[in-house]
Amino acid sequence: MQIITNSFQKETKKHGSDGFPFLVSHERLSRYESGSFRWHWHPEIEITLVEEGRMTYRVNDHRFSLKAGDLLFGNTNVLHAGFMEDGADCIYTAITFSPRLIYGFSQSSIHTDYVEPLLQDFSLPAIRFDPSHSRHDSFGKIVEKLLHLDEQRPPFYELEITAELLLFWKELLSHRPFASSCPSHSRTEYERIRKILGYIEKNYSRQIRLKDISEHIHLCESECCRLFKRYMNQPLSSFLQEYRIERSLEALAFGDMPIGRVSEEAGFSDSNYYTKVFQKKMGCSPRQYRQRNRERA
Repeated sequence: MQIITNSFQKETKKHGSDGFPFLVSHERLSRYESGSFRWHWHPEIEITLVEEGRMTYRVNDHRFSLKAGDLLFGNTNVLHAGFMEDGADCIYTAITFSPRLIYGFSQSSIHTDYVEPLLQDFSLPAIRFDPSHSRHDSFGKIVEKLLHLDEQRPPFYELEITAELLLFWKELLSHRPFASSCPSHSRTEYERIRKILGYIEKNYSRQIRLKDISEHIHLCESECCRLFKRYMNQPLSSFLQEYRIERSLEALAFGDMPIGRVSEEAGFSDSNYYTKVFQKKMGCSPRQYRQRNRERA
């Protein structure tokens, strides 16, 4: 399993219905290929509650090490991805909802005065609440109530969920000064990173030159590399390798395509090099990975 995105890295999954855009998802990292969910973004807000284990949660250029009991507020339109820590699984619940459940309609007073300023605050992509934080209990109780309402769905549960979301937002605004824990970068940089990821998503199966990416985002090659390393905390070349390996996992696990062809479809011109990179990232050979998945089936 893996998160499905379009060519702009936007998640294509629908979060709730058009009439009530609210979704609770019970997840575990081991369900995802390579034990991580790939970089993506969506216009909905996301609240993550870690139930068991730990995970490294990346939001834009910031890294959070989340443990059981931690809550993470993820702002709208932020790039995010989650990774296992030390190969151990993590069980978590994600609450995803459209901010219009809070503000009602565009240009309302609630929208312009209370919601839009935070949604447009590029310096605030995410806020972490751990159990030692003074405000953790109040946010935790709201999240607990949201999960209960979604599970039980009593009469008028949509109204009650909306009321709890409004309370969550009020708490967030009331204690906003404490929450500037993420460094600020320009929106131009952020859009360039999104364009790079989108370009890789669209072209990973073909040869990708640094020159092609730099021209795509209208930046010189050296600055393109520096921007990506500064923002993503890894070189562009290694990210591309890892991304190609990840995209090859489904074909290995569920298909009968020869491994040499799988490597070619993933963008590797040399199957031996593919095997070497695969071994380093996955801790086993492509053949062993295929065999393990067939034994589980």
